[in-house]
Amino acid sequence: MRAVDLRLYAVADPAIMVRHDPVEAVLAAVRGGATLVQLRDKGGDARATIALARRLKSALPADVPLVINDRVDVAAVTGADGVHLGQQDPSPADARRLLGEDAIVGLSVHHPHEAVADARVDYVGLGPAYATTTKDPGDPPLRPAGLAHLLGEVRARLGPVPACAIAGITATRAGEVIRAGVDGVAVVGALFHPEDVEAAARSLRRAVDAALAKRSRP
Repeated sequence: MRAVDLRLYAVADPAIMVRHDPVEAVLAAVRGGATLVQLRDKGGDARATIALARRLKSALPADVPLVINDRVDVAAVTGADGVHLGQQDPSPADARRLLGEDAIVGLSVHHPHEAVADARVDYVGLGPAYATTTKDPGDPPLRPAGLAHLLGEVRARLGPVPACAIAGITATRAGEVIRAGVDGVAVVGALFHPEDVEAAARSLRRAVDAALAKRSRP
């Protein structure tokens, strides 16, 4: 199991990154403070996704891991640091068998029963925190109160697993979800829609860090 810095989790989706080269946009997000990157390429064919994953992996600094959404096979062949799984994807146990014990394995959780006690994941992504237009989550927004409740249920099953919130998170909402108890935010649109990705990342990271610092005070 690996320690994962979830403070600003940049979810790179080529389908919405139409204003930027995906690799350049991700590097701008990292300069602004992104701590973890996920490639979520739902619409790309396998070869295109593999090529992009390889470009990202070679461009990212060593201290910013790359995980691949859903595709354990793509993570394996590209040397990515791990995979982020949904409830319909291969199990975390199967992902570890393919990627090794040192791989980062994350899991999306929308309902308490989806947090299986023997999942052995490095982090969970909880949501949808708010309504979003970048993906249909299939569930109503949790908002901070629902997020806090779900986090409590998940940790009752999995122990003190790191958690991030996803969906509809902006710099103005980041503090709200951190106060709900999560360790960071996973962001798509508010990070990669703006013209200045680095500035957007800096604003998000500043909001997260401020909320975490306030939470840690006695």
